Amino acid sequence: MGSFGKILIIDGDQDRRGKLEAILSFMQVDWISHDEPAAVARLDREEGLTVLLGQCQSAPQELVSRYSRHVFISLLPLNAPGPNFIGCLGQLTYHELTRLLSQALRWRPRPVLEQREQDLHRILVGQGPAMQEIKVQIRQVADKQANVLLLGESGTGKEVIARAIHMLSLQAEGPFVPINCGAIPAELLESELFGHEKGAFTGAVSARKGRFELAEGGTLFLDEIGDMPLPMQVKLLRVLQERTFERVGGTRPISANVRVIAATHRDLEAMILEQRFREDLYYRLNVFPIVAPPLRERRRDIPLLLEELIDRHRMGHDADLVFSAAAVAALQGYHWPGNVRELSNLVERMFILCPGREVAVADLPAKYRSGHEAEDEPPFEAMDEQAALASIFRQPDAYEEDNEVFFDFNAGSEGEGDLYVPPFTTEGINLKEVLANIEVDMISRALEASEGIVARAAEQLGMRRTTLVEKMKKYGISRD
Repeated sequence: MGSFGKILIIDGDQDRRGKLEAILSFMQVDWISHDEPAAVARLDREEGLTVLLGQCQSAPQELVSRYSRHVFISLLPLNAPGPNFIGCLGQLTYHELTRLLSQALRWRPRPVLEQREQDLHRILVGQGPAMQEIKVQIRQVADKQANVLLLGESGTGKEVIARAIHMLSLQAEGPFVPINCGAIPAELLESELFGHEKGAFTGAVSARKGRFELAEGGTLFLDEIGDMPLPMQVKLLRVLQERTFERVGGTRPISANVRVIAATHRDLEAMILEQRFREDLYYRLNVFPIVAPPLRERRRDIPLLLEELIDRHRMGHDADLVFSAAAVAALQGYHWPGNVRELSNLVERMFILCPGREVAVADLPAKYRSGHEAEDEPPFEAMDEQAALASIFRQPDAYEEDNEVFFDFNAGSEGEGDLYVPPFTTEGINLKEVLANIEVDMISRALEASEGIVARAAEQLGMRRTTLVEKMKKYGISRD
């Protein structure tokens, strides 16, 4: 199962190499056996191999020191000191080989480890406690062979976590093959997973590999495992238990040398009680559960996620984008039912609506504002009242004297074309209602004067077009 990483045999002794290959085949590890030139070429282009070194034309000490990113185990007595030389295989036995391979497994070149650690932080964006805990769990399980079950709401990035586990695993050099179990019809899922032989069913004009074969030596990611039909759950359980499968229409057993990671947003324990998910499969998959946190529990990571998502979408839209501090604060106040996927969709929408400029709170769809407004605008209701009060009590300037004035409070209470302001009495008046009436009248007159062109009316009223649109929605005013 590749539990000792990728092993390379370099040995000119054919008899000893044959015995070694037989032991490794029994252990089901991922091994390669080459003649010396081909083996040395692999040392040049691969990272972190465990090399079983026997007879070779090159000086063994030179190979050990030259390829410091690999770990070496000698099949012969060898004086080759160095941090990447584990020791000598005294007896060619299963137990001795297992002991040395286990020791080699704990050794990894620092450059490889450091690079993968950097990749982990790049892939899993976030510095809050929730993401730090996820990263700790990934490091704990990545180089083990245990099955992993990823739980959490839709859109929380379960596939990203699965890719991070694969990247840090011993199968990192192998493929990462995802499949969405809920997106494939039940009658086709078996063929997708296990492949089929030619003529296995109508339309099978040739043999085809399934996802298990395509993931050989790597990781198979079974997304939405909770949507898998019960008959397929039985077949999957058999593969996980026996590590072999057969293609549809075939009789030859095929070894399943893959690491399995499953994910779901469903409550599998509740599904077990409802007899919609097999309990034995659940416990087979749930060896090491990881719960992906929803975005509302990691709000402090939103600025970092925005940077990452902007970088991801920038090239596709050939534009740049930045969110104002007030806009970021508004997004941090939203509850995010769609999690990171919803945030990604919002960023792409802002690339379309606000390319090449700063996104203000007013640019965000209404549901994301959470009562926030842009830094250069007071809160929505406060702005309504302040604007109306300013228009009432300020002294008219020369521009206003030379042009038509919308209101004339001194002309009388019901003069033609003038706004009615109720007199103040000892019982008082509803100031907010009065101000709202004033604002409705102002907006209506501005729209009429601008022939229904909202941008021109907003300019006349001294406000942003988006703000005017929101006010029109608030008061039910149409531009007609």
